[in-house]
Amino acid sequence: QVQLVESGGGLVQAGGSLRLSCAASGRTSTTLPMGWFRQAPGKDREFVSSIAWTPGNTYYRDSVKGRFTISREITKNTVYLQMNSLKPEDTAVYFCAAGSGYYTASYYNTTGRFSSWGQGTQVTVTS
Repeated sequence: QVQLVESGGGLVQAGGSLRLSCAASGRTSTTLPMGWFRQAPGKDREFVSSIAWTPGNTYYRDSVKGRFTISREITKNTVYLQMNSLKPEDTAVYFCAAGSGYYTASYYNTTGRFSSWGQGTQVTVTS
């Protein structure tokens, strides 16, 4: 079982930046495919970004392309989501998730591709 702990959420004005972190522990590997999802009140959980087992193999939802960057620090078994130029519509609880397998990052774009989830961290963007 993989345990995931997110951190880095908070309150920021539109145009600002935040960096979310997701630390993995337990039965984990530094090459697990990882993803970020978000869920706004009253809405379904939606895919944000994923990173596959190979370095640089990443995938994003269209609305965050060019603003968000997912990365992995292998020595710390941690995945990051750098969020720039934040907009009020980015407001949500953000969850990280761990999957398995050796597919390209675009494969990991739905909740069903992931088996372990963190507890979430709130991101609020004010206008």
